[in-house]
Amino acid sequence: MESSKKYVVEHMEDGIFPWVKLEYLAVSRDVGGGSKFFLTSLKPELYASLPVELQDSRVVTTTTEEVIMLPGLQQLANQGRVCLLDPGAEVDLSPGDAVNFDYYVFGGILGDDPPRDRTGELRRYGFQGRRLGVKQMTTDTAIRVTKMIIEDQLKLNDIEYVDTPEFRWNKHESTEMPFRYVKDKLTGDPVMPEGMRELIRNDANKSFDDFM
Repeated sequence: MESSKKYVVEHMEDGIFPWVKLEYLAVSRDVGGGSKFFLTSLKPELYASLPVELQDSRVVTTTTEEVIMLPGLQQLANQGRVCLLDPGAEVDLSPGDAVNFDYYVFGGILGDDPPRDRTGELRRYGFQGRRLGVKQMTTDTAIRVTKMIIEDQLKLNDIEYVDTPEFRWNKHESTEMPFRYVKDKLTGDPVMPEGMRELIRNDANKSFDDFM
């Protein structure tokens, strides 16, 4: 049976940078895209100039409105059926929450380092808060973990992770990512969006060139 769960990112960045686009595309592939994945609070100028991949309604539903304006969401929030994935919450998300919530809302970019608590801007709506442990995750990882808990019924601590992975490009260059990722069961590598490693390496090369 197809899941009815929906995942919302309240976009709080001024733009959609290349790494953000890759994360959003990964989320769409993970959750089913279209009517299951929403980007809200896009600034009008950003909405009008979205990357072509994110203009496809089969990939993501986009809007300039805030999350609370999604059709029917205010009523669901009043019924306690909307979950805010909040690092400041006191209770971790659990498989049992699958019967409690219909929407799962993620604030800003969860991969901030250090965290800036932009999720706090969404607490005013009164959504029920849950957290995904204490380790910082990228947006796509946070949604991937949420889906694994809610739809696959895995416990948060039973999921295997890779923390702060280091990518070594050669004997002189490496990049450490200060986040938690889901571990690929086959390779043991962190699960990342397609094209993300190449993007990280290109950024590392540019940084290295600045010192040359």
